[in-house]
Order: sequence, then C-alpha cells, then structure tokens
Amino acid sequence: MKKLLSHIEGDVSIWAIVVFLAFLSFMPVYSASTNLVYVANLGTPAYHLVKHMILLSFGFLIIYGVHKIPYRYFSGGAVLMLPVVIVLLIVTLSQGTLMGGANASRWINIPFIGVGFQTSTLAGLVLMVYVARYLAKNKERDFLFKESILPLWLPVALVLGLILPANFSTTAILFMMVLLLCYIGGYPLRYLGAVVGAGLLVLTFFVLTAKAFPGLMPNRVDTWISRVESFSDKEAREGYQVEKAKIAIASGGLFGRGPGKSVQKNFLPQSSSDFIFAIIVEEYGLLGALLVVGIYFLLLFRILVAARKASSIFAALLVIGVGIPIIFQAIINMAVAVNLFPVTGQTLPLISSGGTAVWMTCFAIGIILSVTADKEIKEPNQANESSGALDVLYETID
Repeated sequence: MKKLLSHIEGDVSIWAIVVFLAFLSFMPVYSASTNLVYVANLGTPAYHLVKHMILLSFGFLIIYGVHKIPYRYFSGGAVLMLPVVIVLLIVTLSQGTLMGGANASRWINIPFIGVGFQTSTLAGLVLMVYVARYLAKNKERDFLFKESILPLWLPVALVLGLILPANFSTTAILFMMVLLLCYIGGYPLRYLGAVVGAGLLVLTFFVLTAKAFPGLMPNRVDTWISRVESFSDKEAREGYQVEKAKIAIASGGLFGRGPGKSVQKNFLPQSSSDFIFAIIVEEYGLLGALLVVGIYFLLLFRILVAARKASSIFAALLVIGVGIPIIFQAIINMAVAVNLFPVTGQTLPLISSGGTAVWMTCFAIGIILSVTADKEIKEPNQANESSGALDVLYETID
C-alpha cells in the first residue's frame, strides 16, 4: 500500500474528497437504478452498480494518468485539441443518436465499446484551458477588445454556438464560466459587458429563427421555454419530475427513510443521474443532504487554495477554469432538485451515474492535481504576479 501511495502526488485533501464522493455514490446509484430496471427494463440494479464502479475505476485511472503530466503541457494541448472538438461538435450535431428513444443530438457512439460520448463535456474542458492560456499569455499587456476577438472570442463563439442547439444549459454554464475566468484574469469589465450583450443578441436570434423554422431544431426551443415558464409561473402545475423530486425531499425528514428505501425512485425519471440528489435526501434525510453540500464546498475551498498556491498565473487560472465548473454544476443540480432552478439536465459530479461526464470530471480533477503536484517553488516576486480580479480571489482565502 505504501508503494502504491508513493506514486500519488498532489493535494491529499482533493484526493480524499474525490475518493469519498466516489464511495458515497455507490448506494444512491444502486438504489435509484431500480427505475431503469422496472420502468425501462434495462438490466438489474447490480448491473448498473457494477457499470458505475467500472466507469469510476476508469475515471481514477484518468485522474492518475493526467496528474502525472506537467500542467504546462495542457497549454499547448488545448490549442491542438480545439479544432478537434469543433469537428466533433459538428459531427455530433449532424449525426446525433437516439438515447432511450429521445432525441439526443449531443451524443455520438464510441465504436466497439457501446458507450455514448457527450462531446460538449470534452469541448467545455478544452475551452476553459484555452481561455486560461490566452489570459495568462497576455497578462503583461493591456487587453484590447479588437485584438482579442479572433484569438479569444471567435473560438469561444464557435464552441458555444455548436453546443447551443442541443444543450442550452451547458452552453449557458460554459458562457458564465468563461466570463468569470476572464474577469478573474483581469479582462476589462466593460468589454465583458459587450460580450454579454452580443451573446444575448445571438441567443435571441437563434430562438426567433428556431420558432420561425421549427423543422431546424424540433422541440428544443419549445422545451427550454416550457421549462422556464413552468418554473416562473408559480400558479402553473409543476412538471412531473419536479413534483416527484419535491415529494422525495419532503418525505426524507431529518434522517431519511434509510438506504435503499426510497419510494420516489420508482416514479422519478433520471433518478440515478439528474435527480439523484432528491433520492439522497429521501433516503438519508437533511443530514445526508448537508453532508453532500459540505463536501462540495470543501472541494471548492481546496480548489481556491490550490489556485492561491500555484506557481504561475496560468496554473492559477487553469485550476479555477477547470475546477469552478465542477462546483457550479453540482450547485445547479442540487438547486434543480429542490426547485430553486429550472430543470437543466445537469448531473451531480462524481455521484450521478454516467459515462463521459464522469470521465471529463476526472480529467479536470487530474489537471488540478497536476498543478498541486508541481515541484517548482514559487519565488517571492511571483506571489504578486496576479493581475486584475485575481488578487480579489486570493484575498478571500488568505
């Protein structure tokens, strides 16, 4: 065991948190998978648990392999991978598959192994690394909007524009994360305001076009609008998913029904993925919910600490760029379950069952651990290397 642990580097706390979340996911996934068994007639609960364990095992191999790569290599890797993910997104839009009988133009099938690959998850990770690279390389210069259009905003627009038709929630999250990273990296706020305005104009044009020509993207825009309307109109009848999730949470009480004793898992669609937090609350109560929330906030704290201790601006922005989206996604998933946010389809990182989403989260964790495993000692003058809003972030954890 000591020999095995000697090969593991990086922030020990982050390793412990990730391992804890992985073990924490086993019982909820096993319990909630009965919905897939008795409703969708897909395997057995044991089959879904074993599948989840295998996916997590590959995920930990990804973390181990990635955390051994010097973080500087990810800078050039993002430049090389950006055209690849753009091509993958185009292929996904044109040859999207059906998952469970529903339109899933965000997926492509990986040949021979029968696993669906969600290209937007890879694209989002590559995009955040690319933005961190651009900000770090230009930290010594004054940012000019005209000069940043081609190297920064054009790639961002291409990636987000290709994700948007099939996955609005992922597009919106990535857009907000890019804006946050740019703000932290010292990009002028007035320019970010112009980018937000341009993004809203593009979104409005897309919605109007989709409404005028419904054959282009059938049902997608109508689905977005109906979800927002049902959430904002408190007098309207709640959606089936939200209704069952609220019943599950309300019946959990302080200590919950007990492991495996959820009732709503048999009625709640996506109970092992999108709404697994509701099942956790039903089975483990308020205390279980607070434990999950606390673990994610502890992970957030360790991410901020890793950024604070990073040996370069690129390392700090890299940790923030790939780490904060994990926490943001977790917050959105839990907010949807308690009806604080419209239904988005975002999973709970490292807990929900899934394939490529789990692997991309593990890849991001590996990048963070790569930074924390960096052997360089920060020089005294490098402590003040940060610019713009990055200093504000550092002050929050001093």
